[in-house]
Amino acid sequence: MPPSLLWFRRDLRLHDSPALAAAAAGGAVIPVFVLDGVLRDRAGAPRLAFLYRTLRVLEEQTYGRLLILAGSPAEVLGRAAQASGATAVHISADTGPYGRRRDASVQHALASRGVDLIRTGSPYAVTAGRVRGPSGAGYQVFSPFYRAWQRHGWRPPADSAPAVEAMTDGGLDSVGIPDDPPLDGVRLPPAGEPAALAAWRAFRAEGLSAYAGRRNLTEPGATSGLSAYLKYGCIHPRTLLADADADADARAEDAAGRAGVESYRAELAWREFYADVLWHTPQAAGTSLRPALDALTAANGLHDEAHHEVHEAWSAWSRGRTGFPLVDAAMRHLGAEAWMPNRVRMVVASFLVKDLHLPWQWGARHFLRHLVDGDLASNNLSWQWVAGTGTDAAPYFRVFNPVRQGQQFDPAGDYVRRWVPELRHVAGIAVHEPWTRPDGLSNGYPDRIIDHGEERAEALRRYAAVRPR
Repeated sequence: MPPSLLWFRRDLRLHDSPALAAAAAGGAVIPVFVLDGVLRDRAGAPRLAFLYRTLRVLEEQTYGRLLILAGSPAEVLGRAAQASGATAVHISADTGPYGRRRDASVQHALASRGVDLIRTGSPYAVTAGRVRGPSGAGYQVFSPFYRAWQRHGWRPPADSAPAVEAMTDGGLDSVGIPDDPPLDGVRLPPAGEPAALAAWRAFRAEGLSAYAGRRNLTEPGATSGLSAYLKYGCIHPRTLLADADADADARAEDAAGRAGVESYRAELAWREFYADVLWHTPQAAGTSLRPALDALTAANGLHDEAHHEVHEAWSAWSRGRTGFPLVDAAMRHLGAEAWMPNRVRMVVASFLVKDLHLPWQWGARHFLRHLVDGDLASNNLSWQWVAGTGTDAAPYFRVFNPVRQGQQFDPAGDYVRRWVPELRHVAGIAVHEPWTRPDGLSNGYPDRIIDHGEERAEALRRYAAVRPR
């Protein structure tokens, strides 16, 4: 029986992998990862380093049989299939704009060689595009999507790990895993499936039951820390949902614990919602779903990103020098660990778009370059949610007050003091308003670059001028 190729992409694991199980059902499996220049050029150093480290773990898990190829997937997979005698290439479906185009090209190229491209599963519990409203269209608002998503349901985790025994290198040559790009001191989480499973076990034991009440806090352990692992498929959301459902059943008498599980399930659903929106409207990756609101920032004449490097407000925001402690702490956290909690992602995004009146696309691209968990759908549509240009039942006039957000979600001030050393002499909650203290700005911390109240009023004025009548 001829072997099959298993083309790893955003499913870098052995457990709960329907594509791996499907490939092994036909006999020998040659595991392959393609270094696609299109994707490599779009990824920042943190994501590339985390990817390469994850591939090294996967190489160990496959007993050194992981085949690394480089080039156009359509070309290199066709050659690998021909050289190995494979008659099928198995994949987990990619529902993103580029992935769909690439896979169509690969399918066409393989078909010309008599090789099938077989899709089994996806990076989501419910594959994007499958949840439809009564009219057959996709959802544009989260709440009805969430209800329909839960009604649709998902399969139980796949028993795929034993399939590793069917793996072979097929006698093919690998180009090897590249060295990590320079990270300039950025610290990344441990990579790979074992690290993902360990992180989930720890959070499930210590943080899941309290998630509903703590998920917006900036303190360590308030969130699961699984976003990078989900990005590269080191763990599947179906695994998390199955475990969370088991916990919910076990907590029948624990209202707080059940609330934690439900809140975490909804957070996973947000990720699936954004993937679904992008499947239906791929242009949303870079274009506002409410294009009339582009005039909010177009008034600055700065939609060309080439201007942003010399824009003083952009520079202050990206370097964490705005004079607003929570904003600056978050941006410095991003620079140090290629990550920040979701709550402060919303705060810094609101500040860029509604206080500085700069395009959300600038911020979205900056995040994708610097985040280890940078995911096109979740990142760019979250930016649109904050900017008020995307799928959102709430109006544009949601403007985050960075001081109040800090007081509410970093009440002890520890997050700010950790990432803004110039403010470590300011104790407690006062660190969020250092300008109110005689010595608050004495260690070189900058004064506020804008007046939040004035810029909020300006954002609302601009909205009133362009909103649909």
